[in-house]
Amino acid sequence: MAGLFDKQAETYQQARPTYPSEWYSMLAARTSHHSLAWDVGTGNGQAALSVAEHYKQVIATDVSEAQLSFAMPHPRVRYVHTPESMPEDEMVALMGGENRVDLITVASAVHWFDLPKFYKLAKRLLRKPGGIVAVWAYNDMFVSNDFHAISKRLREKSSHFRPANAKYAIDGYRNLPFPFESVGLGHEGEPMQLEIPKELLFEGYLKLFKSTSAFASAKEQGLDLLSEEVIKELESSWGGPSKVRTVTYKAFMLAGTVTDR
Repeated sequence: MAGLFDKQAETYQQARPTYPSEWYSMLAARTSHHSLAWDVGTGNGQAALSVAEHYKQVIATDVSEAQLSFAMPHPRVRYVHTPESMPEDEMVALMGGENRVDLITVASAVHWFDLPKFYKLAKRLLRKPGGIVAVWAYNDMFVSNDFHAISKRLREKSSHFRPANAKYAIDGYRNLPFPFESVGLGHEGEPMQLEIPKELLFEGYLKLFKSTSAFASAKEQGLDLLSEEVIKELESSWGGPSKVRTVTYKAFMLAGTVTDR
């Protein structure tokens, strides 16, 4: 799925919500050591920066050089471009060898991965015992009942342009394979339900939608999902372009440690 968000990398950086700091404290409290973390699919580094508040070193990787060009620097974060063709042993060497990583985080990205390949690598890299892998995402945003009804129609229309892997996020990771032992933050088939509150202008909502893979794919095929008519209907339901709304992103998480299965 390399390059999926390259064209809208700057919009992605501007529009996506910030994950609550409590999430990282919650994960850090469950790892036995705090030396090394790996943030996979780091994008612009949002999660990596927060992980760095709890770990001595964070290696943040992404297949997209365009996304990494917007990554925010931090003295404990090392950003590395890792193309999909990068051999597994080279990835292990990048992390300093097997059994070295205390925490692996994947923020709104694992559903794009080659899951068997990633999970095999994660099991090699995680510290045993005590290492944790955590994956999370969000699939909806609630503003009001009226706005939700309109945005739902838009999401249904955009579903025709989503890659097949997106189904995992749409289903809230309930069907995502996750072969790790639960650490009390969701388990395979039953993710932990979370919320992300945010103050947002209508323009922020538009930027968020424009940063999706479905919007980009539709545009490449000559269809603008955000026509002038659709924007006017959404804006009216929002309450106008200058109105700040308190929105809630519906999020979900799976976190686990290495098992023998």
